Amino acid sequence: MSQSQKTSKLAKLPLPILMLVVGVYFVVTYFFPIQQEEAYVPQEGTALEQLETLEVKGRAPKTGYSRDEFGNGWLDPDGNGCDGRNDILQRDLDNTTLAENGCTVLSGVLDDPFTGETINFLRGPETSTDVQIDHVVALSDSWQKGAQELSEDQRKRFANDPLNLLAVDGPANQQKSDADAATWLPSNKAFRCEYVSIQTAVKAKYGLWVTQAEYDAIQGVLNECPTQPVYTTADELDVLRQ
Repeated sequence: MSQSQKTSKLAKLPLPILMLVVGVYFVVTYFFPIQQEEAYVPQEGTALEQLETLEVKGRAPKTGYSRDEFGNGWLDPDGNGCDGRNDILQRDLDNTTLAENGCTVLSGVLDDPFTGETINFLRGPETSTDVQIDHVVALSDSWQKGAQELSEDQRKRFANDPLNLLAVDGPANQQKSDADAATWLPSNKAFRCEYVSIQTAVKAKYGLWVTQAEYDAIQGVLNECPTQPVYTTADELDVLRQ
């Protein structure tokens, strides 16, 4: 039914009923407004300035955390037909070879940001884990710092957001586990500014907080690179890796 048809039908109602309908509408919308998710507006400026906007408070309990709270496996966030893992491998690896489906990365070369080493990636049961996809802000860490309050769809977007994903050395990723910047930083010191600025950008984007120790650690890194810009999109990470 078109809007004009709805309007014409309302106009034909007796005046007392029409006034009652209008009155009920305004009462309901006044006391029970429709809740709409606020659109994320990327910030400008430096990562240090963005860090200052993050809420600082203690870590919440890990109670209820499960990987499934963030969706079951990799999704296709950009709708290109390829899952998030292979999208990131294609973005971060050089000299990639793809399967016939045009998505699955069979081989490539990674300049690993965590260690500074070069890794020759080869897909296979014994070698695929040599390169892993890291959640820069770990899922478990996010759960304890605000992600419990996100909707299911928001958590799925968070887990598949290219801004929060990096192809990295598998053993280094395992060593990091779910640590925040207060307890783990890449051994490659040349990447630390970019690393913590990505964490800051992701936490700002999803309204997550930091602990005081985490804030101090990030601030300590960024004080060495005070002009480090805010990251707003995964495209900027793509440029970074070139």
